[in-house]
Amino acid sequence: MSKTRGTGLLMVWTDIDHEFEAEFNRWYDEEHISQLLRVPGFLSAGRYAALKGGPKYLAMYELEDHNVLRTAAYLDTVKYQPSPQRARIGTSRVGRNFLRNAYRQIFPLHTHPIEQTVGMAPFLQMGRIDVSAAIEEEFNAWYNTVYIPGYLAVPGCLGARRFVAVEGQPKYLTVYEFEHAQVSESDSWTRARASNPWTRRVQPNLRHDEGSPGIYQRIYPK
Repeated sequence: MSKTRGTGLLMVWTDIDHEFEAEFNRWYDEEHISQLLRVPGFLSAGRYAALKGGPKYLAMYELEDHNVLRTAAYLDTVKYQPSPQRARIGTSRVGRNFLRNAYRQIFPLHTHPIEQTVGMAPFLQMGRIDVSAAIEEEFNAWYNTVYIPGYLAVPGCLGARRFVAVEGQPKYLTVYEFEHAQVSESDSWTRARASNPWTRRVQPNLRHDEGSPGIYQRIYPK
């Protein structure tokens, strides 16, 4: 099977006014994603719409690593060479609350080979997070050893990864992959969140970006 994920991630969030939505979605699905997937190092992609949080639309690109975004193949054929359609209806033209962040994976440090071939999850929950430098080391230790492992045992949670931003803000991103949109509303999720005293001490120090955490449903591929 083809490799579908590496250690890099490109995430693009935006809101689109209703009058542009149909044409914007058609351009994204029929032209833009396929153009990016022809760039070496772009492994897979999906589009999502927010059920909770925001901005409304998310394009998620799995990269071999974040340095793909510095290659001539990306810069010369995509970023600085917009097609006529992109120039007219692309995110930078009609989008609001636009966020474009590039990330490097920090948890897990090594992805199991089987997980490197999985498709885009049907639902995501994401947190865009900052934390003060005074507690950052403890925050990362807590997140990796207590917080995520507890949630991975919740029925319907397919996996979780953490990333640090190499372009954009806030600094940290957590991506949970869900079978359905109600996973984080379950009693099991609530118990996992409240099960460790360390969580009650560290969690109040997290600063979520506006619209975070958000729950998203995949709209492409169908």
